[in-house]
Amino acid sequence: MARLKLATVWLGGCSGCHMSFLDMDDWLVDLAGLADVVYSLLVDAKEYPAGVDVCLVEGAVANEDNDRMIRTVRARTRVVVAFGDCAVTGNVTALRNPLGGPDLVIGRSYLTPADEGPKLPYSLGVVPPLLDRVRPVHHVVPVDAYLPGCPPPAAHIRAAVEALVAGRPGDIRGEMIRFG
Repeated sequence: MARLKLATVWLGGCSGCHMSFLDMDDWLVDLAGLADVVYSLLVDAKEYPAGVDVCLVEGAVANEDNDRMIRTVRARTRVVVAFGDCAVTGNVTALRNPLGGPDLVIGRSYLTPADEGPKLPYSLGVVPPLLDRVRPVHHVVPVDAYLPGCPPPAAHIRAAVEALVAGRPGDIRGEMIRFG
């Protein structure tokens, strides 16, 4: 059997899902025997590769870089998993949606008073331009499976990854993994 090409991606979120992934501890050694991590914030890959079997996507789509990345992931990946509540629902990242568009959010966050215009780093393009609204992953691209939680517990991540390695992405939608 060919080794699984596994990727993880971090969009608009806190990286807590990746920290929970690392909480699988010793099982990560077993996973290394089953899959090649071809892209992740945990490895030094610079470009998302083609031919990825499974990608765990953490975070919501909040800025232009996130939007480009998730579209690349979808085009190059067989199974896309919304990984954690920000990816599944928008969660905390989407709390800015009721505040208005990006200019209002940036003005409220970085300016005093709000009518002076943006200060560094936004005005120099250091921060990627924000989208008008934060969106969960499935509002931008099709998602094959959902792994909710803020963050999902390591035991749920392991069960999901075991199902994905075995070629059963539908198994991670079962009773063990649910909202609430």
